[in-house]
Amino acid sequence: MAADRLTLTRGEWAILVFTLAYVAGFTVSFLLRGNYEFIIYVATMALLIGLVGWNLRRAAFPEPMLAALSLWGLAHMAGGGIPVGDSVLYSLPLIPIVGTGEMTILKYDQLVHAYGFGVTAWVLWHLMAHNHPALRGSRTICVYPALAAMGLGAVNEIIEFSAVLMVPETNVGGYYNTLLDLCFNALGAVLAMVIVARLEAGRTAARP
Repeated sequence: MAADRLTLTRGEWAILVFTLAYVAGFTVSFLLRGNYEFIIYVATMALLIGLVGWNLRRAAFPEPMLAALSLWGLAHMAGGGIPVGDSVLYSLPLIPIVGTGEMTILKYDQLVHAYGFGVTAWVLWHLMAHNHPALRGSRTICVYPALAAMGLGAVNEIIEFSAVLMVPETNVGGYYNTLLDLCFNALGAVLAMVIVARLEAGRTAARP
């Protein structure tokens, strides 16, 4: 069993090397600039990489899912590690749809939150489908992962709050930013489950 866990496909190796490379690069950058806030996130990501690796064969994560998780990590590291003006990429407005200041929509931060917790919902759906295949096609298998992803999004905000307490000067926003993050977490999770449900329905209809 241990040997199976250590055996990676070529695609899995590529994703692992890519992930470790950008984590190492951004970690060095954070340390050199004294950006200790994001060292907390590096530690969190190292834990998540370990969890995914430990359960890689047991959970049978498909390579596209692993790639999506890795891209989320890269987007997160880039958000806190790439300077943009007097701030960082996370604060960059992408499309000025509505609002100003912390209420600005749409910012890079919000897009990453929607994408990241959409991927989280997809991972949770996969775990449910893998361990409880009888649930496939039901509403439960889409509703629960969406709600659980929102809950994990709240845990992420607790981690950010911890960073604020431990590091006086952070790029973590205030109350409005936190609530918008939670809203975009929910939006991403729901959209992901809508897409998964549509794809599953299409596969079911295509079966003879």
